[in-house]
Amino acid sequence: MLTVVRPGPLALLQDAGRFGHAADGVGRSGPADRAAHARANQLVGNAAGATAIEVTLGGLVIRVEHEVTAVITGAPAPADVDGDPVAHDTPLVLAAGRSLRLRVPRTGLRSYLAVAGGVDVPLTLGSASTDTLAGLGPAPLAAGDRLAVGTSRGTGPVPAAAPPGEATSVLRVLFGPRDDWFTDPAALTTGSWQVSPQSNRVGLRLDRPDGDGTVLTRARPGELPSEGLVLGAIQVPPSGQPVLFLADHPLTGGYPVVAVVVDDDIDRAGQLRPGQRLRFVPA
Repeated sequence: MLTVVRPGPLALLQDAGRFGHAADGVGRSGPADRAAHARANQLVGNAAGATAIEVTLGGLVIRVEHEVTAVITGAPAPADVDGDPVAHDTPLVLAAGRSLRLRVPRTGLRSYLAVAGGVDVPLTLGSASTDTLAGLGPAPLAAGDRLAVGTSRGTGPVPAAAPPGEATSVLRVLFGPRDDWFTDPAALTTGSWQVSPQSNRVGLRLDRPDGDGTVLTRARPGELPSEGLVLGAIQVPPSGQPVLFLADHPLTGGYPVVAVVVDDDIDRAGQLRPGQRLRFVPA
């Protein structure tokens, strides 16, 4: 059993996601950084999709009631056990009664804490993931929550750790399906963009840093009827300032989608902080 002493700014339970319900209007959700989540689980011997804790900007403190093996991956949050520093990306054994604390990561946004056996919680539509847009799944963790340890077991190679974050992230895009709605869709890949404070697991709102490039200008008036959206879609409202959709994205929307981020680059987008810059390049 794990007890949440402090949740930090935001700590959510996430498994691999909620599959097969898009036709019912329910998205996949799941971890914002899928590779870091899978790595955490596999380092402690779980199936890659076992339920783990996604920690935004550190601050989580948990106490264990029984000995358990744990690991922290993703954004490299300095951590300690009752004041003694512990390594990132390395499994550690927590004795009964010990407390693990994560501080604010040096780079990146989201860290993943997995324990051997996974976290055992009731499923909603077949998943333990918290979808912050739809309000499905477990509530965000709060002080005093007690989490049971499950029995997940897995095999297979452990995915490689992501390289350290860069000052300006580069994300590859495929243009379309609505790039013809813009006078110059290539403006998306000119200059840099900056992550707005109004960003979350649903998506990154992007602004232009002063003097760096132009907004995207519509070539036609009006709006589209709502149509399907996918993970990584870059939707452009009339302001010309894009929204890059992440794990908890809606399934439909009426603003034109100028391009879609290549799936292999989505995990990197999930680690971008407000104020950080990024560039898009053609895939």
